[in-house]
Amino acid sequence: MATKLSNKPLAASAGTDDLGVLHRKASTILKRLRDNALDPGTGQKHGPTFAISKAAKLVDRTPSAIREAERDGRLPARERTASGHRLQYSLAELDNMREVFGTRPWREPDDVPAIISVSNFKGGVGKSTIALHLAQSLAIKGYRVLLIDCDSQASTTMMFGYRPDIDLGENDTLYGHFHDPELLGVQSIIRKTHFFGLDLIPANLKLYNLEYEIAAHLARTHSFDIIDLVSEAIHSVVHDYDVVVMDPPPALGMVSMAVLQAANAMIIPMPPSVIDFSSTVSFIDMARTTMQQLEEAGSRVRPAYNFIRVLGSRVDESKSMHRELLAMMREVFGGSMLSSVMPTSAEIDNASSRMKTVYELERAVTSHEVHTRCLNHLNAVCDDVERDILRTWSSRAGKGMI
Repeated sequence: MATKLSNKPLAASAGTDDLGVLHRKASTILKRLRDNALDPGTGQKHGPTFAISKAAKLVDRTPSAIREAERDGRLPARERTASGHRLQYSLAELDNMREVFGTRPWREPDDVPAIISVSNFKGGVGKSTIALHLAQSLAIKGYRVLLIDCDSQASTTMMFGYRPDIDLGENDTLYGHFHDPELLGVQSIIRKTHFFGLDLIPANLKLYNLEYEIAAHLARTHSFDIIDLVSEAIHSVVHDYDVVVMDPPPALGMVSMAVLQAANAMIIPMPPSVIDFSSTVSFIDMARTTMQQLEEAGSRVRPAYNFIRVLGSRVDESKSMHRELLAMMREVFGGSMLSSVMPTSAEIDNASSRMKTVYELERAVTSHEVHTRCLNHLNAVCDDVERDILRTWSSRAGKGMI
């Protein structure tokens, strides 16, 4: 029987006229940014498209094999633009190609889906940026991905074209599922996105209340079953996915604990600074001791992680201190640290200001050189994580992978 939270409304805080004016003005700007990111013809965001050379690489075939399949009818004949250029391919069309060629990378039914938490209790480390780009990268490669936004700031949700606190109600997020898991069911809050193969469980500010409501539930019932609700939600739908990526709050609170309990893998982003190193060390220790205490108090099984990786994030390799601290991090964490790093990049910032990711940009915003360098770093990080995922799948381990 699933645990159910009490849904008593919290007392409203008294606002001020000045704050109300600021909120209305800011909401207007947010709507304008969101609308600028939508296709003017459809009113929706659209996913990336790929030229035949890139499409062939993604589906593990040659351009000539695609052309031949189009000629013999296995694939639809390709339309062309007025100037005679071949139309680019969408992610849905790539999925159809993979079905025709037998190259879908989906896990075998006996392979355990990867459930990855991108966690750190310090903000500003690039957590949401990494979770979002990782989920999109895996979807581009043909995996079935579920991205769960567990952060009440909802920056990940916003990137999919939502104004979280306007377009979404409390029953559209995990908040509603926590309150009535049997009535709603997690399937009802999963949303298709403009990225084919990538589904989303969105978030909004209401999730913030869960921190207090879960704590109150624990004090009232002395039961830790509520911590398992995220895990139970994922396992009720995970058969439809290869990878689940979770973006928890930047705090080691109740929701973060539920996420860590649900995960079977973890990415820990850490910028190369003394403050971030110290904070991350504290996070690792607090996560370890808290999960151990939960195990002892609730007679639960401590989560087993197939891999835990530290990722150097927001790196500026032109700074000698960053290079020195990266070297120290590699010495300390050894094989637990990803070989690739995620540098700071104006391209990520410029894409975000357009409510897009780097994978969604149709062309470079800064310069071709900066765009290419950023894309190469993103791809390297995502490729490293993909290798770790595939090593956990018995059907794929040791077969060259990627």
